[in-house]
Amino acid sequence: MKLNLQRPMCFFDLETTGVNVTNDRIVEICIHKVHPDHIEETHTWRVNPTIPIPTGASNVHGIYNKDVDHEPIFADIAQEVYTLISDSDLAGFNSNKFDIPLLAEEFLRAGIDFDMGKRRAVDVQNIFHRLEQRTLSAAYVFYCNASLENAHTAEADVLATYEVLKAQIERYDELENNMEFLADFSNRQKVADFAGFIAYDEHNVEIFTFGKYRGQTVKSVLTENPGYFSWIQNADFPLYTKKVLTSIRLREFNKA
Repeated sequence: MKLNLQRPMCFFDLETTGVNVTNDRIVEICIHKVHPDHIEETHTWRVNPTIPIPTGASNVHGIYNKDVDHEPIFADIAQEVYTLISDSDLAGFNSNKFDIPLLAEEFLRAGIDFDMGKRRAVDVQNIFHRLEQRTLSAAYVFYCNASLENAHTAEADVLATYEVLKAQIERYDELENNMEFLADFSNRQKVADFAGFIAYDEHNVEIFTFGKYRGQTVKSVLTENPGYFSWIQNADFPLYTKKVLTSIRLREFNKA
């Protein structure tokens, strides 16, 4: 089956030095771009993360320090990657919680003002977990009746994610072949920053999801405790979270 696309969809996967969105780095990225006319293209880059790759991470994805010593750093390929996805929605497996936030961090470190505000994000894992509760390898067996060779390489994982989404749409009557529907369906909580520190309440107002101000609106917290903004800006939060918080603060300031 073919996806019903109004604009391109970029399926992507990252292999990284670890799972900390703020501190870890990309060592491999694969993007499989599907155009509305169903032309497809795949691009894969190895990346020098500029920090050591822990042995535990290398044991998972098979990429060791020696493999990326002479590869470009992300800043060197950032514009090329950004240009490729600039007109596209994004999709991945656990991408809303991990891949998109970490990619946003890399873009911002490279000086590219990455913004998810005008993009849809389809998380194939969330669809899978809502309907079947499995892993990507199990999902590939379940939906595509095949074993996933070379799991935990970026290209194998991203192509498997693409095939799984198409199979999910075919299998479940409740899923619409529509990216806006799938983005809504695969987002369990509507968040403003993708890392999940700032979300939207039932009135579509930004709220904090952590700490002593959990559940309170960002606007009210920044009004009552202006220093909280500076604390977040200087603390170990993702750059994209800080960018979103700054946008909210400027928006409210301009309203005043």
